[in-house]
Amino acid sequence: MEISGSGIAEEIAAALEWWREAGVDCAFEDVPRQWLAPPVQDAKAPPVPVPAAPIAEPAMPAEAAIGGDPAVWPRELEGFRQWWITEPSLDGGRSGGRVAPRGNAGAALMVLVPEPEAEDGVRLLSGAQGRLLDGFLAAAGIGLEDAYVASALPRYTPAADWPALTAHGLGAVVRHHVALVRPARLLVFGSNLLPLVDNDPANKADFSRRFNHEGISLPLLGARDLQALLQRPRGKAAVWRAWLDWTGG
Repeated sequence: MEISGSGIAEEIAAALEWWREAGVDCAFEDVPRQWLAPPVQDAKAPPVPVPAAPIAEPAMPAEAAIGGDPAVWPRELEGFRQWWITEPSLDGGRSGGRVAPRGNAGAALMVLVPEPEAEDGVRLLSGAQGRLLDGFLAAAGIGLEDAYVASALPRYTPAADWPALTAHGLGAVVRHHVALVRPARLLVFGSNLLPLVDNDPANKADFSRRFNHEGISLPLLGARDLQALLQRPRGKAAVWRAWLDWTGG
């Protein structure tokens, strides 16, 4: 039987319509195909460097106290004088340029100044400050043999860092020195020295105080340092008035 071209077309259309109504409107093959292109492999990103953990710096050893261990400090004044000249920790390991205190234990007056003068050699306060002090002592009726003169620092130290020196224990050395001398009175020239000899905050604004240490209690008077009095002579009158009030003269 012959089938016309139009008949074949109608049959094909009918078959497609049947499959379309059946829910199949795509051609299928038995052999599977890879319809999706294979995923493109991302190029490996360079590894992100991980910062190394910071290396902790070794702890700095605590700075040794000025004078070292108080348990081994000299207990007699003569031994203290020698220790004052030779002990390395009193001046950061240096020993040159030191000047010893002068006077005797039990003096009527102990005079404490910040440091030796620049020109000092064997004798403490051998320059202009020393001459000013000698004049003051003479006016006060105190002979040189009745005065003990000492410095808080063993050598001339311009622009000394007094807060740091105080924090590192200089005050303990100074107070021990005063206790060994055991004077009747203590006169301190220099406001920077007052925290070294008196830790009582109640006395902060008062220049007339008391020194209390190692069972010793004695009158203490603070005054401007000798160098300041040389530069401003008018200040000497105020020191003299304070002295008279302090001594009842």
